[in-house]
Amino acid sequence: MNKRHITSLISQNFGKFASKEFPSWFQKIVNSSYVGLMGLDMSEFHDASTYKSLNALFTRSFKEERKFSIDGSDFISPCDSLISDCGDIKEDYALQIKGMRYKASELLGENFSDEEKVLVKDGKFINFYLSPKDYHRYHIPTNLKVLKAVHIPGKFYPVNMPSLKKRLNLFIENERVVILCETPEGKKFYMVLVSALNVGVMQVSFEPKIQTNATATTEQVYEFTDLYLNKGDDFGCFEMGSTIVILAEKDMLEIDVSAADNVKYSQNIAKIK
Repeated sequence: MNKRHITSLISQNFGKFASKEFPSWFQKIVNSSYVGLMGLDMSEFHDASTYKSLNALFTRSFKEERKFSIDGSDFISPCDSLISDCGDIKEDYALQIKGMRYKASELLGENFSDEEKVLVKDGKFINFYLSPKDYHRYHIPTNLKVLKAVHIPGKFYPVNMPSLKKRLNLFIENERVVILCETPEGKKFYMVLVSALNVGVMQVSFEPKIQTNATATTEQVYEFTDLYLNKGDDFGCFEMGSTIVILAEKDMLEIDVSAADNVKYSQNIAKIK
């Protein structure tokens, strides 16, 4: 029997606390304390006191949806985040942060073929780090078809900047969900949802069978034939801050952002060639 890693147990216990609905007077204190401590900007959301649990506050939705470009060549940010790094995938190597590289093929796991993995050789990567203060939901960056999703169990190490600088292969060690997508023009890219400490759940609304930080110990594969999603569609959330990695095939994206930029969901961040 495989033992759960300590980071998984910590994250599960934090998730239980965050999901608990306390008496309203105490919940208001918990929520307002979190908003003040983390510096949340609640201007686009309901008042913190209206959320019945800390998790409801984490996974809050907008009062009014943000507008974004409907131009098919505009690739938008899937989330509110910091760009921890971005640029060229050199052969099979991408960066988790400057000076710390990893193999893209290892990030994708064991259940993508060599043909599927080689798609991103010499392509582009963008890393989005969502801090605990950020809006935690994620959205579709361009009209696409989902071809496959793979849930890869793993650890729950922190993915903040200090951790990225000191732990090699952090993205590869952590639990993740890898989603292979295809644009209407036939271009392929991956969206990789990476877990972090205290991220009890990574929701994937188009496949509710994906249960992260649960009991699975082997990779789980989900294939789709007619799953089309539109730019801006909400397809889930992190239950606390974490990271999204985009790996795009060669000659697909012209990136318009740089490392250390703060971006918002709906913002144009690249052009599809």
